Amino acid sequence: MATSTPHQLGGENMELDTDTSDLHTAASDSDSNSRSNSMYSTGLQRTVTGRSGRQSHERYQPAMDTPALPENQKDEDLENDTVQKSQLEAAAAFASARRSRPAMPQRRSTFDAGDPVTIQRIQSARSIHSEILDYKVRKKIFELLPPFGAGKEYPPQPPGIENYIVEFDGADDPLHPQNWPVAKKLTMMAVLGFSTFVVAWGSSIFAPAVPFIRQEFHIGTVTAILAISLYVAGFASGPLIWGPLSELYGRRPPTVISTFICAIFHMAVARSADIASIMISRFFAGFFGASCLAVVPAAFSDIFGNKTRGTAITIFATMVFTGPLIAPVVGGFIVTSYLGWRWTSYLTSIMGFASFALVVIFMDETYPPQVLIQKARFLRRETDIWCILARQERSNFDLRELLEHNISRPMKMLFTEPILLLLTLYTAFVYGILYLLLEAYPIIFYQGYGMAYQISELPYLGLLVGQILGGVMVVSFEPRTYRRVVANGGRPIPELRLLPTMIGGVLFTIGIFWLTWTGAYHRHVHWIIPTISGIFTGMGLISIFISALNYIVESYLTFAASAVAANTFLRSGFGAGFPLFAGAMFNNLGIQWAGTLIGCIGFLLVPVPVLFYIYGKRLRMMSKYTPT
Repeated sequence: MATSTPHQLGGENMELDTDTSDLHTAASDSDSNSRSNSMYSTGLQRTVTGRSGRQSHERYQPAMDTPALPENQKDEDLENDTVQKSQLEAAAAFASARRSRPAMPQRRSTFDAGDPVTIQRIQSARSIHSEILDYKVRKKIFELLPPFGAGKEYPPQPPGIENYIVEFDGADDPLHPQNWPVAKKLTMMAVLGFSTFVVAWGSSIFAPAVPFIRQEFHIGTVTAILAISLYVAGFASGPLIWGPLSELYGRRPPTVISTFICAIFHMAVARSADIASIMISRFFAGFFGASCLAVVPAAFSDIFGNKTRGTAITIFATMVFTGPLIAPVVGGFIVTSYLGWRWTSYLTSIMGFASFALVVIFMDETYPPQVLIQKARFLRRETDIWCILARQERSNFDLRELLEHNISRPMKMLFTEPILLLLTLYTAFVYGILYLLLEAYPIIFYQGYGMAYQISELPYLGLLVGQILGGVMVVSFEPRTYRRVVANGGRPIPELRLLPTMIGGVLFTIGIFWLTWTGAYHRHVHWIIPTISGIFTGMGLISIFISALNYIVESYLTFAASAVAANTFLRSGFGAGFPLFAGAMFNNLGIQWAGTLIGCIGFLLVPVPVLFYIYGKRLRMMSKYTPT
């Protein structure tokens, strides 16, 4: 007796008879039937032959009376009949196995076509597909399509292909990363935050090793500082690759690959026998480590909604800024101990391998289009409906198109989006000052106040305290921002993120003037006075960076990784260049006048967030990269 297996297809239940007699019936349908009526049976016949891998595309015909044939022809026909029968029996066995599989229970749908979050997610998915993958018709590789193979004809297109595209099931779909359990979100935030901290840590822990590198390899001070600059230069180039790749293949693969290779290059620095090896290894450690700087904030925007996204980005930015401040303090004690300067890289490599292990164990894919690809693969496997697919699986691209369109997107955005360009210049300036201070503080406290080498690194803790207070200040704006977002129908209002930037710009300028004009007179001013200035400088640095990054992410949600990659590129370029001229600037201009130059530039940049607070919405409406 024929049995049937229910398949849900396009919202309707279809009964599929799959025993041997039904297969013969489907195979012997009359050619006079219309294609629309026989398409499903044709598809079934092809599915059966496809699984056997040998049967011809022609229909199976039952035995009929025929004229007498030569003996060898009879043997050949008998062999063909035997092959066809064995194929049909195999197909029937497979169908029977499919019937015996217990039907998987289906979760009740929560889809609401009128829900604004649902509408936004569907529009974002289609926008991503349109911009990332459907940008160009693929060039014809063949003048004529190749044969399908084994004498088969090309199968027909499935009817209503849009009905086979998987989507998220409403705003509460548990598969969407923003609906994951809180414990899972916090675990991933901690893992990714630690990975970012390790990468940022590696940029500056080498700073205390500069005098020892200079003595051991007999090189100049600027050449030794180049080891720091090349690491940050890797930050500038890496995101141009990692950001777009994360929008094509998801957040997890770039993060896993980059954390592992970054740890390997830190180990290579520790084992290097010449300065060239140190420089090359430092650059590539920064290049691969830069994946976290571009991908982690985009991953946070994937898993955190409007209510908590600002806090998550605050944690990310805190890791980016506190790592370079804590590392020199630890590094100062390492290089002056029996361990020596090489252990600054050994320790960083150990931390890198630890972050790699945590990422492998705890990080799941967060990029919504990739989550839908995983869903489509699961449904194809469980339902045997081969044409179920995710939207991102539909597009084909070759390597040249990938490089031309996706890898170049961050640079296109940087120079065509006024919002991104000006805010990136602002954050690049303050980020460059962060690395400039790695050279300025030793000049003030080691050379000026005559502190011991490892003790002269401790005033960085003033900056650290300021950054913690600045992070608290930014988070204190979150409840007000969320209330405005709720009143706006759940749609983010990026301009609200700029309020802490306005405050931070003033605090940063005050801190720089305070540090340099008190630190220049070390014979008359106690060392605690310029150290306290770090609280204002740190609050300004972190609040400018966090708020500007939040604004960029919320303005370009769909292409957050590319926008952050563009920001990281220019920001890291400043961070790489500033330490190279810091010593000459402070020694030639004097501490107070070098600080005056920096403070005046910072003061001129204070109106930038004010202008975007007023005109930002108008500029976003003219952009093709902002969410629809």
